[in-house]
Amino acid sequence: MLALFDPLQLKHEPGFFLSSGSRLPNPEVAERAKVLKESLLQHGHELKSPESHGMGPIASVHPPDYLHFLKNIFRRWQRIEGASEEVIPNVHPNRRSGGYPDSAVGQAGWHMADTACPIGPQTWTSVLASANNAVDAARYILDGTDSVYALCRPPGHHAFSDMAGGFCYLNNTAIAAQHLREGFRRIAILDVDLHHGNGTQGIFYQRTDVLTVSLHADPIRFYPFFWGHRHERGEGPGLGFNLNFPLPRGTADEEYLKILTKALSQIASFYPEAMVVALGLDAFKEDPLAGFAITTEGFKKIGAAIAGMKLPTVLVQEGGYLCKELGENLNGILDGFENG
Repeated sequence: MLALFDPLQLKHEPGFFLSSGSRLPNPEVAERAKVLKESLLQHGHELKSPESHGMGPIASVHPPDYLHFLKNIFRRWQRIEGASEEVIPNVHPNRRSGGYPDSAVGQAGWHMADTACPIGPQTWTSVLASANNAVDAARYILDGTDSVYALCRPPGHHAFSDMAGGFCYLNNTAIAAQHLREGFRRIAILDVDLHHGNGTQGIFYQRTDVLTVSLHADPIRFYPFFWGHRHERGEGPGLGFNLNFPLPRGTADEEYLKILTKALSQIASFYPEAMVVALGLDAFKEDPLAGFAITTEGFKKIGAAIAGMKLPTVLVQEGGYLCKELGENLNGILDGFENG
């Protein structure tokens, strides 16, 4: 399979991660992308550097104030006396009321949902390269390629149009889907990450041209907590165009594949012309963010099931954290997709 990767994506080096009140090393490290890249090469996939397509495709999903914030906030933050080494919000406003603040601290709270997405000196460089990777993958599909894998890092599916969160800054999956709209009338997004793609859901929640479908750990006791429940089905004209399949912790291959079959059937009823897969590998049984119990062989079967849709497909890398099987899990799903 054609795979895209930009080494600029390795420059982002987040240090901070707050989990259940404890400060821990951030698991979204550059090494995970290196492992995935090496697996691609070992298994004979064609690896290319993406071409740049400018800011237009990114700006079609993310508004100007948010892009300005991401590009400039680190420099502004460093002018604050006693500021932390990374941009980390210490206030999270309820957005039902109130105005947009001028201060860097206030804007960090406005545009960052949690403390898992710190912004350092090279974050914007990597985030931009990651998003451009997704755009170029979509471009290949528009030009007639059947399937493309975008090794995006940092990931993106927790990023709303104007808010970062959960290791994510720009929503690569949404950007790819929106770019595909240049040539296709209806796009399906299937998110198979362990965590609900709340940002992707939010971006398309009132749309009828993009169907969003997610299989994930039940958020009643799992990140992102506030989104991903079964009753969330879209809003306004988009009602019925968002489907969530929250699953119990510990879900293994057989049950997961059974629910995936149902999800794919729902996608088929939308009659999409192309698909974007938000490809999380963190559903693996030994992933550090443990939630499901999917095996490497299970990933192969997931890939084969998705390929059965026979749609032009962009696979966008989302989660999946350092463990010795990470590279093999990627190969499993790509092998299943290509060879059934």
